Amino acid sequence: MTVPPEELDLAAAFPPAERDRWRELVKGVLRKSGAAADDTPLDEIEGFLTRDSYDGVPIAALYTRDDTAPGRPGLAPYVREVRPEGEGLAGWDVRQRHVHPDPAVTREAILADLENGATSVWLTLGAAGLPVAALPEALRGVFLNLAPVVLDAGGDTTEAAETFLALAKEQGHAAEVSGNLGADPLGLRARTGGPDWELGWVAELAARCVREFPKLRAVTVDGTVYHDAGGSDAEELGAAVAAGVAYLRVLTEAGLAVDEAFGQLEFRLAVNADQFLSIAKLRAARRLWQRVAEVSGAADGTVMKIHAVTSSAMMTRRDPWVNMLRTTVAAFAAGVGGADAVTVQPFDARLGLPDDFSRRIARNTQTLLLEESSLARVVDPAGGSWYVERLTEELAQAAWTWFTEIEKAGGLNAALGSGLIADRLAATWARRRKDIARRKAPLTGVSEFPNLNEKLPVRSPAPEEPDGGLELVRYAQDFETLRDRSDAHAEATGARPKVFLATLGPIAVHTARVSFAANLFQAGGVETVSGTPEEFASSGATVACICSSDKVYAERAEDAARTLKDAGAIKVWLAGKGSYDGVDAHVFAGCDAVEVLETTLHDLGVSSR
Repeated sequence: MTVPPEELDLAAAFPPAERDRWRELVKGVLRKSGAAADDTPLDEIEGFLTRDSYDGVPIAALYTRDDTAPGRPGLAPYVREVRPEGEGLAGWDVRQRHVHPDPAVTREAILADLENGATSVWLTLGAAGLPVAALPEALRGVFLNLAPVVLDAGGDTTEAAETFLALAKEQGHAAEVSGNLGADPLGLRARTGGPDWELGWVAELAARCVREFPKLRAVTVDGTVYHDAGGSDAEELGAAVAAGVAYLRVLTEAGLAVDEAFGQLEFRLAVNADQFLSIAKLRAARRLWQRVAEVSGAADGTVMKIHAVTSSAMMTRRDPWVNMLRTTVAAFAAGVGGADAVTVQPFDARLGLPDDFSRRIARNTQTLLLEESSLARVVDPAGGSWYVERLTEELAQAAWTWFTEIEKAGGLNAALGSGLIADRLAATWARRRKDIARRKAPLTGVSEFPNLNEKLPVRSPAPEEPDGGLELVRYAQDFETLRDRSDAHAEATGARPKVFLATLGPIAVHTARVSFAANLFQAGGVETVSGTPEEFASSGATVACICSSDKVYAERAEDAARTLKDAGAIKVWLAGKGSYDGVDAHVFAGCDAVEVLETTLHDLGVSSR
């Protein structure tokens, strides 16, 4: 007998899924590991698997339909894709950044990008990039009615805007030119620590765009400055929304209608390799801005325009090839999160000016996601995910709380001046920095699986970024500083600093801890060699680390430490825990690897300069 497909119930053969049954199974695993006890209540089990983000948002192990009620795509609060159903699908704007100070090189790179997949141009001008006077030469051959141009000129914004607008009129494209003039004095103050800017000139630029260049925006609200200072996702969002509200006030007080003011703003936000938090960040950003639009009396359908940029803070100088993987994950998150424009930073961005190959890889990363992965063919791919929906809501709530705190302090300008912003971001960075040092937030190729024999590609120096404002941080900076010290020592002496891994027992017993210790010491540029304690004397090392199992330690650790000390070891580490005569210190999962490495380099006589 054939059963019609519509009458098949494949789930009927399985018992119904119950949360308590899942908890019981998890408890069994946790009990075996010693994390939970026989009498641990079931309602406490999920707490063992839950971690908090840097915003205090709980990241649970299990989400169900009870956690959220997703809305429809294209409708308020615009958490999901902003295109209403039935309008058809489209990809995002592939926006390439250019910082080379030579207009001929920049022009060639821009044309290559636009001919091979990029759809808009992001130009850094002034001291940090291309001279403003060279803008017409850099854009020669670029049709401004077809390729949007976004300017990023810092303190030279007015001059850059005038130059660009004159060029647009010269081409006869005033009505069609699009992009953004990049006015963002609050972001500039945050990045450079500059003066309390008069914001009236921003309104003048915006009013001119409304009158003469209807498709062009004047203001970029740059949230990446708060991310680059070590801020969390909610801190970046809250500060960006506060900046956006400050600009709305300036624009409307200058005479622009509410809808005109909203239409002049574009937001720039960072996305990183934390895929789900990045997806939730962009979705939460739209929810926040929709609320601002609602209370401001803006027209229905007013949606935040988002330019997502792969994080500068996550990029590494060491093993830079891994940056290709980081930026791919971040770009994927930007696309899934519904960014309007996406910039993928070249993998060699921390080494200097990118070359043709790295720009091509950055560009093709987006092409692959758009064309081969068909990511843009799905409306809000994360929509309906109980995890993403709950994360979006809780992140939005955390960001709104921070935004209201900034507003109570007098707004973003006042909060920057009082130190409120800097202090909050510094506290968050201190927590993240500690997690990185303890390798709870691992950095592949840097704090984990370093390559001491790598040959870094050589790049021309990039123009220096402005500083003087919020601290500019890089997640890998502490480990990379240690590696720099090791490199300098190797260049001066002909050999890297070295630690001897003293193995006890058979290979199967000591291999795990040898691998762990080698990985840790090499993260600081310290070479490791292994052998029995008796082989230490001929190794040329002066520091040793005993590696084996806890059982073997109980029997042989003290004798091994004595042998090592008698052979001239100035310090003896042990991979694991436990107190043994002759053992000076320990390395273990969760220890402060940066502190261990700084101590080791000091013991080995490696200069800190």
